[in-house]
Amino acid sequence: MVLITGIAGFIGFHLAHRLIKDGLNIIGFDNLNDYYDPLLKIARLRQLGFQNSEFKDYELVSSHSGNVQFFKGNLEDEQSWNLLRESFQVNTIIHLAAQAGVRYSLEQPEKYISSNVFGFLKVLEFCRSIGLKKLIYASSSSVYGMNSRQPFSEQEPCNSPVSLYAATKRSNELMASTYSHLYGIDSIGLRFFTVYGPWGRPDMAPFLFTKAAFLAKPIQVFNEGRQKRDFTYIQDIINGILQIWQNSNEINGAMICNIGNGKPVGLLDFIIAIENSTGKKLAKELVPAQPGDVEETYANIDRLRKIFNYEPSISLEEGVKAFTAWFKSFYKLNRLS
Repeated sequence: MVLITGIAGFIGFHLAHRLIKDGLNIIGFDNLNDYYDPLLKIARLRQLGFQNSEFKDYELVSSHSGNVQFFKGNLEDEQSWNLLRESFQVNTIIHLAAQAGVRYSLEQPEKYISSNVFGFLKVLEFCRSIGLKKLIYASSSSVYGMNSRQPFSEQEPCNSPVSLYAATKRSNELMASTYSHLYGIDSIGLRFFTVYGPWGRPDMAPFLFTKAAFLAKPIQVFNEGRQKRDFTYIQDIINGILQIWQNSNEINGAMICNIGNGKPVGLLDFIIAIENSTGKKLAKELVPAQPGDVEETYANIDRLRKIFNYEPSISLEEGVKAFTAWFKSFYKLNRLS
């Protein structure tokens, strides 16, 4: 039984969708919080086969196919973990749930400590309590902070995070290292680099820019367009996670790996790709950088290549085209085209 935390989230949904195709049995949970529109999260669950449920707290629901089960719960609540212990024999954990968002961490810091730090402790304790010795979990490229050495390498110290979100993710890596030393739990923390694609998060730039393009609204471009991001298409991310899981014998100790595209793209170039894909010209307001933002992210993915044969293959043009097509279809914007 594969446990996916954050199954209604962007990456969790895509991972579960892929594993369903492979005929695997999955248990997932998510708190369906309102950081962004919960209706999008519920729509993702519908795609996984949960058609007729109100998703009540701690109520197990089975998909129509029967090989996926879901319950609404919080990472930090012992009731969630007791339910898992009592009901399932978990042999794989892919921990993707977290309170997301760099800027939101300035407004609601307590949520980040509760979900990302105390919640991660619960994950580690669950692994210890059931004797699970392998853990795959989500870290973030934000842990690199204002590091000026490019591309970002896992060997670089990450001691100066510039947002609380980044600090919580770095704390996860240190906690995983401690549990590896104390209890022999081998783990791999994946530092995700700007993941985008169909069913993506509405607080992320690809979604915001595409929405503005279809609605003929102006956009704010932070740091006056000087930002660069290592945009990584969702299917490349999912392929990478599966390659790690299928070769979990290579996870030794507390490992950290970047998972990205390895090809940073200027934000203005990404906007041009959206304009080309939508056929819409965006009016741009260049504004200063926001607190907690970094100017450039650039992943060195050599470690993941060497150990797990990871190789991203989706071009920016392909990825943006797939995302904007999904957006137009999901939000039924044909009348605006």
